[in-house]
Amino acid sequence: MQNKKNNFNGCPSTIGEAKVICYTLIDEGHQFTASCKQIAAGKITGSMYGLAICQYEGEDSFYLFGCYENWESITDTWHQTLEEAIEQAEFEYKGTKSTWIKKA
Repeated sequence: MQNKKNNFNGCPSTIGEAKVICYTLIDEGHQFTASCKQIAAGKITGSMYGLAICQYEGEDSFYLFGCYENWESITDTWHQTLEEAIEQAEFEYKGTKSTWIKKA
């Protein structure tokens, strides 16, 4: 597996129009659980390059985005709290709880 940290250009401040709160790269320190089946373009997605927890202006809720290398959002889940988004990420990728990087 390629070491993503060596090629990392950084997560943007926004993904689409949502402000990035925190993010993590998915690397060999994380285990893709396949516990959550997400579909994009009619196909079940595999492991993402990175995850970002974002928030839209004026909203109290959070979105967990699964992203490609260019931080384009491919999958998303809605969460009432930041803690719920972090728990969902851990459900999908074991090991993420300790690797979040605060952006905002």
